[in-house]
Amino acid sequence: MATVKRPRCEHCDEPMPVLSRPSLARFCSGRCRVAAHRARRQVPAEMTSRPRWVRRTARKVPLTVDGRAASSTDPATWSTYRQARASTAGVGVGFVLDGDGIVCVDIDHCLDGGAVAPWARELLARFPATYVEVSPSGDGLHVFGFADVAGGRHVRVGGHRVEVYGTGRYIAVTGVRHGGAPARLADITAVVDELV
Repeated sequence: MATVKRPRCEHCDEPMPVLSRPSLARFCSGRCRVAAHRARRQVPAEMTSRPRWVRRTARKVPLTVDGRAASSTDPATWSTYRQARASTAGVGVGFVLDGDGIVCVDIDHCLDGGAVAPWARELLARFPATYVEVSPSGDGLHVFGFADVAGGRHVRVGGHRVEVYGTGRYIAVTGVRHGGAPARLADITAVVDELV
């Protein structure tokens, strides 16, 4: 008699429990399902460990955790990641870029139904494995990494506008990783230097 190979949990890789009816379950338990969901939304520790978080409105106006106006240049209005996530002010969180080497390449209008436009796919292929997330609009991407960028720059890539920011700005953060992007930051200096 042939042995039936049991499917494995997508999170812990343990064999799925034997069920009386066939199942399309992907996780062996509720705990693994929640852990997998959290891991997919994991923001890199290089960002969450810095107290440079704000809340934001739907129109991307920065707010303090208690709902007052915040500023991307005033550290007194920033909070920790945990405080920002716990706050109910506004509609989401944002990370302040203060010139310490963490930068963001903002690629707008490059997703259509989750598919990456060819020009943006070519640009993404130039980056090393680094944290990339879907923007709040759902049709753009944020590429975070380490580089040296003063202020912000608008550049053209294949006729499309791309923004590169390093200081004096905050970026709305969704935590929704794109594709298989890792939850860590890489040195993206070479690509940023080519762009700016």
